[in-house]
Amino acid sequence: MHHDHEAMMHHDHAAMAQDHSMHAALLDQKPTIRSVASYPVPDVKLTGVDGEKVALNAALAKGPVMVNFIYTTCTTICPVLSATFSEVQGKLDKEGAKVNMISISIDPDQDTPARLKEYAAKFHAGPNWQFLTGSQAESIAVQKAFDAYRGDKMNHIPLTLMRASPQAPWVRVDGFASAADLVAEYRKATGDKVASR
Repeated sequence: MHHDHEAMMHHDHAAMAQDHSMHAALLDQKPTIRSVASYPVPDVKLTGVDGEKVALNAALAKGPVMVNFIYTTCTTICPVLSATFSEVQGKLDKEGAKVNMISISIDPDQDTPARLKEYAAKFHAGPNWQFLTGSQAESIAVQKAFDAYRGDKMNHIPLTLMRASPQAPWVRVDGFASAADLVAEYRKATGDKVASR
């Protein structure tokens, strides 16, 4: 009986460890996977940090753009993605390069415009870095359109999307790309030959 109880406890602990291991395993993954794809952008209006309505199609049509998916209570993947965007913003601003960055919430029930505004300030988001939220249905529609939906926010993946113009294909980078990686992708996509500083 004691043995069965011990085995059951071990099984419970193993199940709990497995639940919490997904993010840890993702954080341990070093390589990134780059691919090129075409995604149909859904015709949705999301909400910016000041409560303004933002047509996603229009936001994505503004020149070179980088997109990621985050939520403000995430403690593993999202802070890494956001810190990387912050670093990219700094590098490209210093060079006078223009890129529009968009972070889309995958937890819109919690991520109100006010909460996103606080989060944006924490990562020193400039005027060309938008944080967007919306309804649960809108968030899921956008995630599905970019093959980023994994059913639950706890299962979300580190992903960055980039394109040079509305006519260009999307460059998809799965995994934890460094700021240097994303700046290199930006240069490749836009033909920008500015040297690193």
